[in-house]
Amino acid sequence: MRSFPRKALLLTLSATACAAALTAPAQARPQTPEPKPTTLGWKPCDQPRANTDAGRGTGAPTRECATLSVPLDYAAPGGPQVDIAVARLRSDRPEARRGTLLVIPGGPGGSGRDRLAQKGAELRERTGGAYDIVSLDPRGVGGSSKADCRLTADDRELTHLRPWPGPGGDITENVARARRVADACARDGGALLRSFSTANEVRDIDRFRQALGEEKLSAWGVSYGTYVAAVYAQKYPEHTDRWVLDSSGDPDPSRVARGWAANMAFGAEDRFPDFARWAADPARDKAHRVAGSAADVRREFLAVAAELDARPREFQDADHFPLTGNRLRQALIQAFDSEGTGEDGTFATVSALIVAARDTTGPLTVRDLLPAGPVPQDQAAVMVGTICNDVDWPRSVGSYARNVAVDRARHPLTAGLPAGIFPCAFWKGGATEKPTRVTPKGPSNILMIQNLRDPSTPHRGALKMREAFGDRARLVTVDAGGHGSYLRNGNACGDEAVTTFLTKGTRPAQDKTCEAEPA
Repeated sequence: MRSFPRKALLLTLSATACAAALTAPAQARPQTPEPKPTTLGWKPCDQPRANTDAGRGTGAPTRECATLSVPLDYAAPGGPQVDIAVARLRSDRPEARRGTLLVIPGGPGGSGRDRLAQKGAELRERTGGAYDIVSLDPRGVGGSSKADCRLTADDRELTHLRPWPGPGGDITENVARARRVADACARDGGALLRSFSTANEVRDIDRFRQALGEEKLSAWGVSYGTYVAAVYAQKYPEHTDRWVLDSSGDPDPSRVARGWAANMAFGAEDRFPDFARWAADPARDKAHRVAGSAADVRREFLAVAAELDARPREFQDADHFPLTGNRLRQALIQAFDSEGTGEDGTFATVSALIVAARDTTGPLTVRDLLPAGPVPQDQAAVMVGTICNDVDWPRSVGSYARNVAVDRARHPLTAGLPAGIFPCAFWKGGATEKPTRVTPKGPSNILMIQNLRDPSTPHRGALKMREAFGDRARLVTVDAGGHGSYLRNGNACGDEAVTTFLTKGTRPAQDKTCEAEPA
């Protein structure tokens, strides 16, 4: 769903600044006065990004890019600065323009500029040129200032960076890796990595608003971006216009990312029946039909994953990591994120993996759904840094072992991952400040949209976000699977609800459900 950041910018800080940021206790950061307006030096984005929108609409202007300078630490606004890469796609109908709409990417680790390149032209067309559409690369992402923890390639392998337990639920290697990653980030990440947080992304967004000369922003936040949007709406309600949260998680400030991970066990169970029906369909060919019934698809998947735990399979392409039980489980979870039901979709890819691992010998020649190489250093740093700086995690290793055992028994599809131990259990200095509690206090200008069978941000978590906002929000539930709803799953009812809100400012009078689109 997300592309990996590629180019890095370096921020050089003094040893004193690094040490101070790494050892500072968690505390509330003072809100600094609005600075003097910053002039953004807009210029056409580089050609690869500009090409993404080529041909979309008539007379589409080139997307523009700029760099915004923001404080490394908002408690010391005159100190070291951080570069934030920003982009905009201007309205092609100036007479219809009513404001600026911010696209907030998922993650932590998603590039806003890439998201704008992927969806900006379609969003501008759907909203009739009502907005200049803008976005930014959060700290550590894309063209913004970066840091990394100098992790080994093995520690950045996706099923290692995510704490999938070993066979039988053993977390010994997870514990050692989590401690090693936390130590590396404390040693090599520096003050920039310590500044990665939702709170600072929200502050950076508000600096961007000021630089744009806007009193208010509208927004479309997706996945983790909904949490960023929720915190912004809580911190700066007077600067919010029309606010869309697409695929939300539980905003409980005592858990934040830990709660999001825990809910993935339920999300996988919600989504699996869609895949099971597809993989048992008599219309499937031999290479993709996993079993004769949906119930048997589940049994076959669990059996093949267990076999791969004991005997991983090599791919013919030697650059790929071997197919282990955990890589098959991770591939299934990622397949769930997309609509995935086409003949060349993600359901087809993961079903072919299951069948090939079960029915063939020798190196695997089917396509792997997961990246061949490790997660890039900068993306790993942003993900780990943000979730560990946002909130304190439990420190007891024994509690993680017990929770993994319980979760494995209740939710075999995810094998204990959602309850696993992250580097946050050993994070030096803990959370950088107190997490934000989302409340009903503020304008009633929020529209939430949520797929009913979302595997990554399950519907049950979105209901918690809806409850936290109270009458500030309305929720549109779409009878669909996959992660991400607006302009993604093709549900006309859901798309119309969001578009109408962004263009006319009207929401459903009460929460509503959109029926599934005909197959």
